[in-house]
Amino acid sequence: MKKTQKRRAVSGILLLDKSQGTTSNCALQRVKRFFNAQKAGHTGSLDPLATGMLPICFGEATKVSSFLLNADKCYQTTMRLGQVTDTGDADGQVLREFPVEPIDPENLQAILKEFMGTIMQTPPMYSALKHQGQPLYALARKGVTITRAERQVTISELSLIQQTDTELKLQVRCSKGTYIRTLVEDIGRRLGCGAHVKTLRRLYVEPFKSEPTITLSELEMIADNYIELDQHLKPVDCALGHWPSARLSPDGVKSLFMGREVTTVAIDDAPIGSLIRLYSTNQGFLGMGKVLLNGRVAPKRLIQQSSTTTPVLVDSQ
Repeated sequence: MKKTQKRRAVSGILLLDKSQGTTSNCALQRVKRFFNAQKAGHTGSLDPLATGMLPICFGEATKVSSFLLNADKCYQTTMRLGQVTDTGDADGQVLREFPVEPIDPENLQAILKEFMGTIMQTPPMYSALKHQGQPLYALARKGVTITRAERQVTISELSLIQQTDTELKLQVRCSKGTYIRTLVEDIGRRLGCGAHVKTLRRLYVEPFKSEPTITLSELEMIADNYIELDQHLKPVDCALGHWPSARLSPDGVKSLFMGREVTTVAIDDAPIGSLIRLYSTNQGFLGMGKVLLNGRVAPKRLIQQSSTTTPVLVDSQ
């Protein structure tokens, strides 16, 4: 056990592979203790049943967590046909059972196609959405049902990976706010036999499509070695890697940190009003800026150099 000590002002992004049966908050708290970090937060929770990528932002990286929360995500899910549960997944109680007739492949593909693109979803009662200050799942456990407004989500990929008599394994790439449990229930309803989520794994969160993850068990093995732990942290600008970028001259850097609008040395194709990554020609990542007219950029959120190797973000006034 580590001795009680002052929390570290560590900053960076960890790509955790959350295990089944663990809540996202419990996983977060364990990781925060391993790193002895002052501040940490996750970027969109996974159900206890679900496994897979859970980005955790430390310190000043929490200021870019909203961009990861809003990013597209990719999942693989196994849907159990013929059973409807109260929670929409295998952790719930079976409410109804239906016979599962053989599914014609062409008909299945046609039904899956119906759920592609922009669709409307009704959030499940067993969710963290709040009604008058209470999470819906707390109300659901009391037998209370609240009318929920439909939400618009986008399904950019919905492909069949495997099919058996009672199960379908799907890969789903979707926008923020998509409930895979609701998608599975809706598909099951459309098939006429009902369904619930048997397994669910988040493969990645954009832009970390091909990045390796680390488990709690693997972190625990190196929990006494901060140097080794910190090697698993990604710099803040990795979360923004898909954004356009611009570079500033040394004079431009000085003006930027004085809160002034600056002209960039080079700027990627970016529309007026969009956010971009800012870099100096010799000092690396500076932070984020907003694109203005005539190749000019206004500071939005910048980094300051510190004694650590991880960048620290500060808001620009």
